[in-house]
Amino acid sequence: MARAQGARALMALAFETTYGTPPVGGFTRMPFASTSLGAEQPLLNSELLGYGRDPLAPIKDAVTADGDVVVPLDAEAFGFWLKAAFGAPTTTGAEAPYSHEFQSGSWTLPSMSIETGMPEVPRYAMYSGCVLDQITWQMQRSGLLTATARLVAQGETVGTTTSAGTPTALELKRFGHFNGSITRNGSALGNVVSAEITYANNLDRIETIRSDGRIDGADPSIAALTGRIEVRFADQTLVTQAINGEACEMEFSYVLPSSESFTFTVHAVYLPRPRIEISGPQGVQATFDWQAARDGVVGRMCTATLVNDVETY
Repeated sequence: MARAQGARALMALAFETTYGTPPVGGFTRMPFASTSLGAEQPLLNSELLGYGRDPLAPIKDAVTADGDVVVPLDAEAFGFWLKAAFGAPTTTGAEAPYSHEFQSGSWTLPSMSIETGMPEVPRYAMYSGCVLDQITWQMQRSGLLTATARLVAQGETVGTTTSAGTPTALELKRFGHFNGSITRNGSALGNVVSAEITYANNLDRIETIRSDGRIDGADPSIAALTGRIEVRFADQTLVTQAINGEACEMEFSYVLPSSESFTFTVHAVYLPRPRIEISGPQGVQATFDWQAARDGVVGRMCTATLVNDVETY
């Protein structure tokens, strides 16, 4: 009897035309580091009395299907997660390289069908109606660069054969921390030790009464874009901005030597006034838990631009 191993696991993704209905084709093989995406249905203990000390059989509760997927920040496959977060991009370019611009503020988000496969069992689980609730990643000096996508799904269907056919394979061109940079109002922001970016759609689950226990949908509400930057305290620029209550534009970007790039621009960043602590003889650091808001000039909160050889998403 074969035993499942993560090293042999597969993941395929396709966008749905109708929410909760997996498409018959058009799946793409996705790189991933780990996933907790799954469905669970808890049992409710019986509260009835009069049958002795031994409890009666439990009953099934509603189905919950959600989880996280840890994916690499790469030049091609990451565009699918950006589309899930912001909606379809505006693509420019007559030939490669193409520039895909994703903008915040869309009232509707596309849903996805995601299949995870363990061929040695075999077990192929199709998660339909997947909507992206939150995506987050960190910038630092070293280590592997990954993002965590939090998903809300409608349900799970398990089979012994794949329903994704033969997924299209993309070329993996992965960004690294070494390729990253941060600018503030167009100028390089120095002394940054680490940074964290979190974009949340704050999905509202439509939990109606159904015979299958699934949700009817997941609608986006007011979005949130937050993060944290930790800097070596060298000047008063950020503290002064925080005290004055002013906004700045921050840009987090990655560029590969082969010209592929990913740029995430936050148009209006507000900084809190931090506590400046001197904890010992080492260098003094300050942490800013920033928040973003809609910029009145640009008309949105953020813009993500991915430049690669993919013609369309």
